[in-house]
Amino acid sequence: MNKPRSDIEEFVWSNHKAWIPRPLLSLHVRMGDKACEMKLVEFEEYMRLADRLRQQFPHLNSIWLSTEMQEVIEKSNLYPHWKFYYTNVRRQVGNTTMATYEASLGREISTNYPMVNFWMAAEADFFVGALGSTWCYLIDGMRNTGGKVMAGYLSVNKDRFW
Repeated sequence: MNKPRSDIEEFVWSNHKAWIPRPLLSLHVRMGDKACEMKLVEFEEYMRLADRLRQQFPHLNSIWLSTEMQEVIEKSNLYPHWKFYYTNVRRQVGNTTMATYEASLGREISTNYPMVNFWMAAEADFFVGALGSTWCYLIDGMRNTGGKVMAGYLSVNKDRFW
């Protein structure tokens, strides 16, 4: 049996909308120890591709920024014409290995914040990543499974293919 909502419940749920700004571009910028597996690309190249997308979709101004590197977060301030969103978590500085960085965050944070990044990337309207990244491969697979085969995936490195 359905119970009628109280006044407070009615108020709370009356204007409930999804948070995700639309359209949304997800950028996954991998640096650090990934250099042993692939050629790394600077943040500026990711942003060059973001600007190319914006030429086609002028209302695109929101970016979900997924990265382990504090340097990338700081560089995002150089692009005031974009609105960046990202998790509020301590990031790698310098040449810390991924294993050391994840261990420093603790099990719960090092598990939960990547999952938030994963789901946000899968839900985004557009994606810019690196074909040499296993994480980007997983994101692309989830996006394809979720019906975004035609949504677009731009890669910063053209020398790697699945």
